[in-house]
Amino acid sequence: MLANLTARLDFHSQALVLRAERQRIIASNIANADTPGYVARDLNFKDAMNQASGAGMSLGGSAQAKASSGTSHARHIPLSGSGLSGSSSLAYTVQTQPSVDGNSVDLDRERANFVDNSVRYEATLRFINGSAKGILSAIQGQ
Repeated sequence: MLANLTARLDFHSQALVLRAERQRIIASNIANADTPGYVARDLNFKDAMNQASGAGMSLGGSAQAKASSGTSHARHIPLSGSGLSGSSSLAYTVQTQPSVDGNSVDLDRERANFVDNSVRYEATLRFINGSAKGILSAIQGQ
């Protein structure tokens, strides 16, 4: 019984960590919107969650291998500092509007992603809080 409760809470705590990481990535994209040559990145939440929960490995292949090492070319130095930079769920975003300076950040899309991720983060946090309150009230016999 307790294992089922903790497994569900573990799943949501992993989702919360991944949402926070995606929020950091989106914020970095927005902060670099005016940086020439900056290529926007994003976290594939579904693949990252599958990887975190151990449900299996995600995509394979040479194009994904380059993205999984955090580089766009085999001779580039991989990114560091992010716990997910080495996973296949972190990749470069597709450029929707070409720019003269080579920056691939679309501010409208990034802002929408930021708000969407914020709402989902808050929902996950509320679910965890509700589960904790339910467990506490069951322990207290209320």
